[in-house]
Amino acid sequence: MLDDYLPMSTITGSLALFFIIWWTTLFAILPFWVRSQAEDQANHEIPAGTEPGAPQHPMLLRKILVTTAVSVVVFIVVSVIVNNVDL
Repeated sequence: MLDDYLPMSTITGSLALFFIIWWTTLFAILPFWVRSQAEDQANHEIPAGTEPGAPQHPMLLRKILVTTAVSVVVFIVVSVIVNNVDL
């Protein structure tokens, strides 16, 4: 009975694993393509009351799309490994 069970065989387990991979990948990708207001000071004034280290343009949509693409690839690799390795 236990031989038929695979960790990736349930939709809930697969979604949970994908969510963990996506969230971890998001935090790995967040620092990319960031220029702070202080670095971009030559082109723009730093608005009063804001942190100079705050990003000028966070590019969150781009980061979410890259995170999703990387997460799909990592999820496929992990699911192939999990389903093909005998424990």
